[in-house]
This record gives sequence, structure tokens and C-alpha cells, in this order.
Amino acid sequence: MQQVRNLERDGVLPPAERSPTGYRTYAEPHLHAALAYRALAAGVGPVEAKRIMRAGPNVLALLDAAHARLHTERRELELARQAAEAIAAEPIAGVRPADSMTISELAAALGVRPSTLRHWDAEGLVVPHRDARQSRQYAPDQVRDARIVHQLRMAGYRIAPLRDLMPQLRQACRGEELTSMLAGRDASIDARSRALLDAAAALSALLTSGPMP
Repeated sequence: MQQVRNLERDGVLPPAERSPTGYRTYAEPHLHAALAYRALAAGVGPVEAKRIMRAGPNVLALLDAAHARLHTERRELELARQAAEAIAAEPIAGVRPADSMTISELAAALGVRPSTLRHWDAEGLVVPHRDARQSRQYAPDQVRDARIVHQLRMAGYRIAPLRDLMPQLRQACRGEELTSMLAGRDASIDARSRALLDAAAALSALLTSGPMP
């Protein structure tokens, strides 16, 4: 019951009426609101769920935005699968110092500016070695990473998700590990998408029964 009172206090539930003896009484709108919040919290997290529940007439727009973010995640996941296939197809073996590339050589090979590679370095996406003069030197595995980052950036993959993705791709050396990791992300998106469907049903019932909290 304390959680219910907290949700009422936070504006997630409509204010409860009081009985003559002072006890709170809850009705159908409170049930729909509680179900909507629980589903939203599973789909977008409790902070965003409370923001949506308090949005009043803007609730549908915020719900649409939540679905749009999931759509973006699905698209980025598919791009990540393509990157995983690229990694599996390009095993790095027998690395020699002479195989390294300078920043100018790699920029020319990728068709990007050296400043782009410096930005990726600063963001932790592709961090090269440094020689005695502190010049950037890209080993073959780093060249491969740069190719993958370039491919994903051209396809619209954002910097922040890439920053999280690249270490996972490097650590999952075997194809089955990559597949398992990406399948886990896919399952997470599916679970949150289903939660948003449940939230939409509860919100529809809430809007039908009365005004939002």
C-alpha cells in the first residue's frame, strides 16, 4: 500500500477519495493508472514512466516517442549484426608492426578526414597505439574496428550506442558469443515493446474512464 500512496503522491495515480473515517478509496481509474505505470516502467524505466503518466494531454505523444526509440534500437541492432558478420569474416592473425597504418593512411583508405579518426579516438571508439613521437599508429585489428565504425556511422548509428557496442564486439571473439549477445539485446527490445503494448491498453482504458492524473 505504501507504493500506491507514493504513486498517488507523485501524480501517477489520480487523487483518492476519502471515506468518512478517512480511509482512501480507490476506483477503476486507479487500477488502470497503476497497470499503465507498471507496464511503462518495464518498457521505459520508472523515471520516464512517471513523466508519461503526468503528461496529461501529451501522454499519447510521449508514448509514440517511446515506440520510436525502440524502433531506432531495432534498426541499430540490425546494423550491429552486420558489424558482427564483418568481424567474423575478417580474422586478425599474424600481425606484424609493418602492417600498421598512420592516421593519414587510414583516413585515405576509409575516405574520411583525419579529424574524424581523432574524434573516434576521443570518443573511445577506435583508440590507436602511439609511437615514440606520439603519432597515432593503427594496428590491423584497429583498422578493422575503424572500418566497422565507419560502416555503422554511414548507416546512421549514433556515437553513444557505438561507444557501448564496440567493447562488447571486441570481447565476444567467437561467432556464437556475438550471436548470443545480440540475441539478448533483441529479446530485451521485444520485452520492452510488449510492455509498451500493455501500457497502451491500460492507458486507453484510463482515458476512457476519466481524465489522466
